[in-house]
Amino acid sequence: MAHPLTIDTHAHYFPEPYLKLIADHGKRCGTTVVTDASGAQFIQVGLLLRTGPITQHFYDLDDRIRTMDRTGVRMHALSLTQPMVYWADDELGLNLCIAFNDAVSEAHRRHPERFIGFACLPLQNPNLALEELERVSRLPGIRGIYMATAVRDRELSDRSFFPIYERAADLGLPVFLHPIMINNERLKQYYLINLLGNPFETAIAASHLIFGGVMDAFPKLEVSLPHAGGALPILRGRLDRGFEIRGECKVIPRPPSEYLRRFTYDTIAYSEPIMDYLVGLVGAERIMMGSDYCFDIAYNDPVAVVKGMKSLNDQQRQQILWGNAAKLLRLE
Repeated sequence: MAHPLTIDTHAHYFPEPYLKLIADHGKRCGTTVVTDASGAQFIQVGLLLRTGPITQHFYDLDDRIRTMDRTGVRMHALSLTQPMVYWADDELGLNLCIAFNDAVSEAHRRHPERFIGFACLPLQNPNLALEELERVSRLPGIRGIYMATAVRDRELSDRSFFPIYERAADLGLPVFLHPIMINNERLKQYYLINLLGNPFETAIAASHLIFGGVMDAFPKLEVSLPHAGGALPILRGRLDRGFEIRGECKVIPRPPSEYLRRFTYDTIAYSEPIMDYLVGLVGAERIMMGSDYCFDIAYNDPVAVVKGMKSLNDQQRQQILWGNAAKLLRLE
């Protein structure tokens, strides 16, 4: 079934080899695949983090294609999501990345017009991550690198990651970020761990990339922020005020708000006025369609969301639906 050119740049995937590795070997690192009383499966990391339920939609590519056909999505950029791989030791972390990256590349081989992927790296060991980056750069279908908003206790401005940024930029592989949920007692009720935690986690990570000099050190590096930039765009004035009056913020050559156009963003804002604000702030050319497939919070029809934005003209809609990602991810 042919569809107009559209790509979902925020679509999660748990390939079965990745899940099997966790089930078979994760226990030594405090992580398992568990089944609750209803029969639903989850990835359980320690006592604090549970991801799931791991439904068929996460791992069944044929099921995914049927959903894509129904909603007019031509292509998914497949990405991992929490718990990522940083909870694992070096050996398991690398094996999890290899399993995921090879599965994504195989999905592309089977369906080259429907799937590309963002590779996961074992960033808990930057040397191993650099080796895996070199390997995946040669795999068919890999078009970007996926990173969490923090790696264990290290911010993304940590100098140990600089060789990875440099090589990713040289390879033309953009970095796509995804939050690792903040574990905070105050966020446990009302799903606030996601509703508030994720967008603020994105803002924290982006601020470290700005103030920590990453965006200046690597001018060719492309970084994409999820969830329409989270809380970052609305906080630009506050960040600029800190830069203006606080000595510890005067570590970059220009105000933080001037870096907003260095990032790209997806459309997962759940609010047309917020998306209109973002378009006005960074331009339609910095925004790409996303859905957060296949969590319950995801957009069920991401194409309709973009087409329904009344502030866009037809050219801008097509940029967001396909053109911007096609250029960034070298699809044309």
